[in-house]
Amino acid sequence: MEKSSCIHFCFISCLVLFIVVGSWYRSTNSSLPNSTLQTPWSTSKNRIFSNSKASSVLETQAQTSIDHSAEAPHHPLDPLTVQEINKVRTILSSYEPFSFTFPTIHTVQLDEPDKVKVLKWSKGDALLPRKAQVLALLNGQSHVLTVDLDSSSITSHAINSSSGYPMLSVDDILAASKVPFSNAEFNKSIAARGVPSSDLICLPPSAGWFGPNEEGKRVVKVLCYSKESTPNFYMRPIEGLVMTVDLDTLEVLKFSDTGREIPIPKSTDTDYRYTAQTKEPQMERLNPISIEQPKGPSFRVEDGHIVKWANWVFHLKADHRAGLVISRVMVRDSENGELRDVMYKGFASEFFVPYMDLDESWYFKSYMDAGEYGLGMSALPLVPLNDCPRHSYYMNGIFATPDGNPFVQPNMICLFERYAGDISWRHSEGLLTDFQIREARPKVTLVARMAASVGNYDYIFDWEFQTDGLINVKVGLSGMLMVKGSPYHQAPNQDAMSGPLISENLIGVVHDHFVTFHLDMDIDGANNSFVNVNLVKERSLPGESPRKSYLKAKRKIAKTEKDAQIKLKLYDPSEFHMINPSKKSRLGNPTGYKIVPGGTAASLLDHDDPPQLRSAFTNNQE
Repeated sequence: MEKSSCIHFCFISCLVLFIVVGSWYRSTNSSLPNSTLQTPWSTSKNRIFSNSKASSVLETQAQTSIDHSAEAPHHPLDPLTVQEINKVRTILSSYEPFSFTFPTIHTVQLDEPDKVKVLKWSKGDALLPRKAQVLALLNGQSHVLTVDLDSSSITSHAINSSSGYPMLSVDDILAASKVPFSNAEFNKSIAARGVPSSDLICLPPSAGWFGPNEEGKRVVKVLCYSKESTPNFYMRPIEGLVMTVDLDTLEVLKFSDTGREIPIPKSTDTDYRYTAQTKEPQMERLNPISIEQPKGPSFRVEDGHIVKWANWVFHLKADHRAGLVISRVMVRDSENGELRDVMYKGFASEFFVPYMDLDESWYFKSYMDAGEYGLGMSALPLVPLNDCPRHSYYMNGIFATPDGNPFVQPNMICLFERYAGDISWRHSEGLLTDFQIREARPKVTLVARMAASVGNYDYIFDWEFQTDGLINVKVGLSGMLMVKGSPYHQAPNQDAMSGPLISENLIGVVHDHFVTFHLDMDIDGANNSFVNVNLVKERSLPGESPRKSYLKAKRKIAKTEKDAQIKLKLYDPSEFHMINPSKKSRLGNPTGYKIVPGGTAASLLDHDDPPQLRSAFTNNQE
């Protein structure tokens, strides 16, 4: 099957994806937003808490201010600059349909040029035409526009071109979180629970989708927590109190109050900040560890986005929705030194997080963390020395606010070299031969990292490049559980609960994290095929061998997208290869990579269950 635009892989919680090369092998900078640009959060919400004095010292060094206002693009895939986003806003402001009311901007991003044109482009060529794609909301309607920055014109405009709505903006979240305080039923319930309104924090998680009767409305559920005596309000839910809010009218469509008998969990020992820890950990002292690079890092970043390290070259940028996007990945051939294509583009396309509780205040919790909140929008500054080691290079994200102005997401991505004592390759001889060989080589890799704080959870993304041609993609999970208030102090019959009792009055509700990646492989060019290498048990013939059975690899090249859909089975194992059938190694094998899934799982929800209908991409693992 000649490769279409991309392939997708879906794994659960912590994903490790090894892309293994076949037959090929044997200047730091730091930044903060320019002072004239907007930021989406207040200064207090951007505060960094560190667990070492050294980190706070380096933090100042890592966030040296640079001026983004004069930057220009150098590569066809470079993200929109501050000047370009300002130009988009000017063009929209004079556009006749928006002349009376400027729309709420949800996304302004590069409308990437055609892939064929990008592949033909080389440094020194004239930059390809720059266009912006705008996703805006006006009078309850979604507007998708293409803005030609060279001609200062709008070349396409579609209204409600597809189902669904744009991701939540900062303004949406802030507006919805204020709605409860002007609702009489809510204030009455809060007073009855004895919670001062000054101690409340309300958040608007998405409402999911539960049938045609919800079409035509942009709604969220608003839940509230007590922040009394702790910043970790997630551990103090006001259980059973839920409001369904229309985001366009800010009207409360439904009020549910079912949990007044459930106490608010205590704040004792919930503060996770390092400065709040008063008890010494019950472990031996850990001495400081420092990895030195006396000559500095080995990688360099050219023109702001082109990363060069060892035998790798790739384009790296921040993205409003995906968080981190890797493009135009090439590796240098060890024999002739030529750069060879590996992947055109890779990024996390969606997170599906369904919770398994049927209560009125829980059934709807089936989040799409990328599509509903934006991984880039949720990425707060990385903490030097703790999130990223010394000698890291920091990259900012430049996005648009709801009013269309540019803002900087500072220190959103970091690049660093990793050495953790791992072995890249080794072999020893000497026991049975005259060769006395002790050969071992350390494993040094390059990591591109981004962390997104989506509500209570923090996702850590690592794209790790190895000198042997492997790419290792990891997603780590940190932060806090989303918990449910409970009347129990001791665990009752756990089979009757939606999860274990993890503390007094708190249940950790069972849930999944499905991570889906978009991988547009271009191994030695665009003519790529997906191969399912099925491992089949064969039985030996009578008298053929003392062995009774063995495994045989049977290759099946997918001819359609349907053929490439895979359900992983423990007792029907397969390997998955992406090959270029038109490119051969010196032995006659097609060049390619092996796609190796890490921790995987299948969704057990019924296919007609509303959350699963919305996330049907998790019906298969590939």
